[in-house]
Amino acid sequence: MPRIWIVALLFPALAVAETAYVTDVLRLNVYSSPDFSGSAVRTLVSGDAFEVLLRERLATQVELPDGTRGYVRSAYIVDEKPARLIVAETQAELDRLNTELNDTRAAFADPAAEIDALNQRISGLNEELTARQEANAELAGRVERLENAADRYSNSVPLNWSLGALLVALVGGFLGGLKYVDHQIRRRHGGIRVL
Repeated sequence: MPRIWIVALLFPALAVAETAYVTDVLRLNVYSSPDFSGSAVRTLVSGDAFEVLLRERLATQVELPDGTRGYVRSAYIVDEKPARLIVAETQAELDRLNTELNDTRAAFADPAAEIDALNQRISGLNEELTARQEANAELAGRVERLENAADRYSNSVPLNWSLGALLVALVGGFLGGLKYVDHQIRRRHGGIRVL
């Protein structure tokens, strides 16, 4: 049985150090003795962290980040970070992320404007290409129609040539007819022209 008492007495000393925090909106005095007698060595505020060395029902022995050791009231410490500290850390992270986002936006502002300008240029070039393709298709249709007409009329004489030849034939026939009639009249009348 004495061994159990030895283990029970040594157990708090064997406990591993753990991190704890002062509860929200509180000032907590750190004393040099576990009965909280005398004046406070230090004062902690909500969110201050420290290492727990020995935890008992009324007093907890702690070690502060600067190495100072002392006792605080156990009822005023918690193992989780207080909401105030979580909110402050979250706000700091949010501010950092907003700064990073603004920096990233600023870094991509010029390329984004250039991309927009290039996209607009691409749209304009696509419209111009579509218009030229339509014009090309129309010209290809006209060329095909002209080639078909050229094939159809390849052995025919143009109309203006036909009309010119007809006019020459009519004028030549008329003048030839006049000459022939004049010649016949002169022959009948002994070479005298009768009008």
